[in-house]
Amino acid sequence: MSGVRLAEIVAALGGELLGEPGLVIRRLAPLDTAADDALAFLAHPRYLQQLAKTAAACVIVGPAQREAAALRGATIVADDPYLYFARLTQWWARMHGRTTVAGVHPSAVIEPGAVIHPAAWIGPLAVIGARAHVAAGAAIGAHCTVQADARIGENTRLHSRVHIGEGCLIGARGIVHPGVVIGADGFGFAAHEGEWIKIEQLGAVRIGDDVEIGANTCIDRGALEDTVIEDGVKLDNLIQVGHNVRIGAHSAMAGCVGIAGSARIGRHCTAGGGAIILGHLELVDHVHITAATVVTRSILKPGQYSGLFPFDDNASWEKNAATLRQLHSLRERLRALEKKS
Repeated sequence: MSGVRLAEIVAALGGELLGEPGLVIRRLAPLDTAADDALAFLAHPRYLQQLAKTAAACVIVGPAQREAAALRGATIVADDPYLYFARLTQWWARMHGRTTVAGVHPSAVIEPGAVIHPAAWIGPLAVIGARAHVAAGAAIGAHCTVQADARIGENTRLHSRVHIGEGCLIGARGIVHPGVVIGADGFGFAAHEGEWIKIEQLGAVRIGDDVEIGANTCIDRGALEDTVIEDGVKLDNLIQVGHNVRIGAHSAMAGCVGIAGSARIGRHCTAGGGAIILGHLELVDHVHITAATVVTRSILKPGQYSGLFPFDDNASWEKNAATLRQLHSLRERLRALEKKS
């Protein structure tokens, strides 16, 4: 792999460089496995012991680790090493990634009335429906389907085999990973004499700018109003978002989260892997749900919440969990007291 000089990295991203500006970096790596051509980072004190042992050519550290890092070799000092590393990965990807050439692959199917910006890319065997719009810089991967009247914003990338339903909208700079389905029907049926009668899902899905959606995640279209994902939301793999859900800006959900229909989730919320949020509930801004928690009632106070049945605020849940671990010994003590009496 072709390398870049430390001076180039600092010129692009800032930070204080201690060491040889001409040192060439060929890869990014974790501290414990970095070779002598790699750039690594230290973001948490728990990994401080790895700093002296690492073979990395250069390490990104915070001000508190400046002197210790400088003793071992080349160092970039940044106020927030993890944030610096995140921006470094983006810069690295741009420098070393493949450049998408604008145009439409000969095998793609473009239906009448579709509008494809000349600076967009439509990949092999993709289908762009009637009256759909694909904006400048957007890239539609192989085998994707963008159905009629859908809109893809500027510089948004759909990886292979993404399905965008009729009338759905994705804003600018989005990243949609393989297998995502946006705008399938929500789960709506009316019971009648032992049968289920389908309720047609007449809404769409509206997704804001800078949203990333992980592989095989499904976001259902609304029944009457739209399902809405606001700006900056990050969704991991295998997430289910039911119809008419609204997720506030800059919230993030880990893998296998399930959100039932018509739930309202505020801004800057998080949900750990496998968490479940039942339908028609409200979560205010800055609510954080730990992994595998089942949310069965609305949460109207910011904070961290944990548990299965029942969930509670995190501090109370931890106290109750500690008590439960002692339940057997408490039972034996109670039995002993009963025998004495």
